[in-house]
Amino acid sequence: MNINFNGYGENVATFLASSAVKEGDFVIMGENNYQVVPATANAELFGKCLSVRDGYAAVMTSGYIETPYEGEITLGLCGIVTASADKAAYSANAEKHKVIYIDDDKVGFIL
Repeated sequence: MNINFNGYGENVATFLASSAVKEGDFVIMGENNYQVVPATANAELFGKCLSVRDGYAAVMTSGYIETPYEGEITLGLCGIVTASADKAAYSANAEKHKVIYIDDDKVGFIL
C-alpha cells in the first residue's frame, strides 16, 4: 500500500516572481504586495514555489510538502522555518507545523 498526502488542503496562488526565484524554493513576499523572492535563513514559511514561467511563480501556500532539512525536526507538531531558500529547519519560536514524515534527507509536513 502506498501512502500519499499530495493534494491535502493544497492551495496554490500565482505571484510575480523576482528573477532569483526557482522551482522548489521557499519564498517570502518582496518589497511590493505581489512579488515573491527566495526566502532567507530563519524566515517564517510563506510558501513553496512549484513552478516559474514568464516572470510568474505558482506558490503553494498550504498543503503537504517534502523538502530537504537540517537540524532536529521531530514528528508531530514542530516549529519550522527556512534554513535557506531550499531547506527547512527547526526553530522553537516558529509557527508549528504537522510533521508526518522524516528520513535522513527529507521532511514531510503540512504547510
